This record gives sequence, C-alpha cells and structure tokens, in this order.
Amino acid sequence: MERADALLFGRVTYEMMESAWRKPAAGTWPDWMDEWETPFAEAIDRAKKHVVSSTLSGVDWNAELVRGDLGHAVQRLKEEPGEGLWVGGVTLPLALADLGLIDEYEFLVQPVLAGHGPTLLAGLRERSQLELVDRREFRSGSVALRYRSTRQTA
Repeated sequence: MERADALLFGRVTYEMMESAWRKPAAGTWPDWMDEWETPFAEAIDRAKKHVVSSTLSGVDWNAELVRGDLGHAVQRLKEEPGEGLWVGGVTLPLALADLGLIDEYEFLVQPVLAGHGPTLLAGLRERSQLELVDRREFRSGSVALRYRSTRQTA
C-alpha cells in the first residue's frame, strides 16, 4: 500500500476503513491496536483517498469523491503522475477488472477459512492471464502474492 500514491475505495470499504483506521481526534491510537498494526494505521490514515460513490454527499479523511463514468474517472486518475493507485474492496475491483483498468493484483492469503462472505472477483466477465511478480511470506503464515496482468494494451 505504501507504493501507491492514493487509495481508491467504494463507499462500503471507505466507511469500514475509516471506522477502523482513522486516527482519533485525541491524536493517539486506541488501546485495542497492537504495536505491529501502527505502521499500517499510520500509512492508511495519511494516504490520499478517492471514494467511488453515488450516494455519499461528501467525504473527508483526506478523501475526495469520484463521480460520473467510472471508467473515465479511473483512467484520469491513472494518468496522473506517480506510481499508481491501490484499490480495495470487493465490488469496485470487480468493476475495474471488467473494464481492464487493473494493471497489478495483490492478494493477501490469510491462514483462515471463513466459510462465508463475498467472493473476490465473482462474476468476472472474462478470464485474465496473470504473471507472478512478487511473493512475500510472513511469520503469521500469511502470504502476499503480487501479479501483473499479461493483457496486451493497444
């Protein structure tokens, strides 16, 4: 996430992330947060955010609303100088994948079987070929896998 210039969320993910990772007005992180979570919390709190929503009337937390045609809006964001955008959530990544707007995918595999919840990229219209770019294993047993899309661009 630190490699990205900004984060791109849908409304649900934005609200969920804000409720968990926005630094409290008191300026100190809550007691429930473990020390190892602080770097992530600091990074997401200070990051620039773009929020795709047709229902929100406004956002803060270093964020701006993205409205209108999703494909055109995200293409404009991608053309801005910098390293790129980090997209989180379930619904928004599916829409962006269907539009061919995702250049890299990063999956964090957790050693937990949930047995319920949304399925990532369920309903993707076309099969996408990916090539492995990076792999990191963590002491927790989690594995981060980063893939690049092999689609041909015109």
